Amino acid sequence: MSAPVISVSGLGKRYFLSHQRRADTLRDSLARRFRRLLGQAAPGGGDTEEFWALRDVSFDVHQGDVVGIIGRNGAGKSTLLKILSRITEPTTGTVRLRGRIASLLEVGTGFHPELSGRENIYLNGAILGMSRAEIARKFDEIVAFAEVERFLDTQVKHYSSGMYVRLAFAVAAHLEPEILIVDEVLAVGDAAFQKKCLGKMQAVSRTEGRTVLFVSHNLPSIRELCRSAVLLAGGRVQAAGPCPRVLEIYQHGLAHSVATSVPPPPAELLDRAYATGLLVENLAGHACSDFPVGTPWRARVRFHVSRAQRRFGVALGLRSADGTAVQTVWHPPADLAPGDYEVIFTQDRVVLEAGTYTVIIGLSEDDRNLQQFDAARIDCSGENAVGYYPGTAGLGLVLNSMATSLQRL
Repeated sequence: MSAPVISVSGLGKRYFLSHQRRADTLRDSLARRFRRLLGQAAPGGGDTEEFWALRDVSFDVHQGDVVGIIGRNGAGKSTLLKILSRITEPTTGTVRLRGRIASLLEVGTGFHPELSGRENIYLNGAILGMSRAEIARKFDEIVAFAEVERFLDTQVKHYSSGMYVRLAFAVAAHLEPEILIVDEVLAVGDAAFQKKCLGKMQAVSRTEGRTVLFVSHNLPSIRELCRSAVLLAGGRVQAAGPCPRVLEIYQHGLAHSVATSVPPPPAELLDRAYATGLLVENLAGHACSDFPVGTPWRARVRFHVSRAQRRFGVALGLRSADGTAVQTVWHPPADLAPGDYEVIFTQDRVVLEAGTYTVIIGLSEDDRNLQQFDAARIDCSGENAVGYYPGTAGLGLVLNSMATSLQRL
């Protein structure tokens, strides 16, 4: 077998997190800065914390491979790609690269905002070491792929994020790099353009023999595009190998790492009613926090009634990452005797678009709020779904209501 085009061995990246207390006076502030210049710790020490974003990461990638880099937020994916793209230096270990690299790590990477789209195409080509004649030969193909002909001579600082990404990907994919590195930035584009980009990455790997590293939380896209995958967890390689096997390990881990949080009841609710537990699960009854768009899920809300309640209600809401309420469902209010109860909310299919959502639980008595709190997080993966319409009267629009049932425990 030929030598790998990317060889990562014992890679580590260390940062120091500052926990410095705020200086009370100008003298204190200047004294701290002076100690840093001398390499001295602050009095009492402990003002910084060592943090390893990556540790002992090793893997090889061969020519023509399409490798998915997956893992939870904070796993070290972006740090790894920045090291491979030579944006930052590793603390330990080595990286050997054979070939020219084009990277698309975030919106605006490699573009100068004051230059036009046309000028940035030539600038990026020059950075990749291409001659003006080589860039000119690919120019029309880049512009056609990006679909920005009307705005080609407009400064890119006036582009929308979607236009930015379209042009940036077109440049990175068409200027003939041996290695193409693409981070989650493609999520900014619309579904049609994402599909177009996936097709282009497949073409450059299968027909042109180029190597692609692709980071995404969209697991169906990873499964469709990639032949192998690397799973990062806590800055380390948890698994590497054929894509289906690594995805299975990742999804199994998600299913067994569901974090729910039910706060202790306030003192004034102890003799009334309060929530005692929450379980988010699939319809097989397994705890889960990751649901492909279009699959069913269920939430079990448990609560204790200390004294008889009149018209007692339980509500479940979902809020998107930007704070928008996208769904709210109530179980019909009921008169309850003292005891322990559970309300089960079941949704036949996820109608939300791919993303992360916060589960909110609310309890009420006779239409008066008793308790409300953020209780869990769920991740919806897959293509955008029809049926996501945020912001109706602050409660979200429920297009596919969740069925509810109440039982005494």
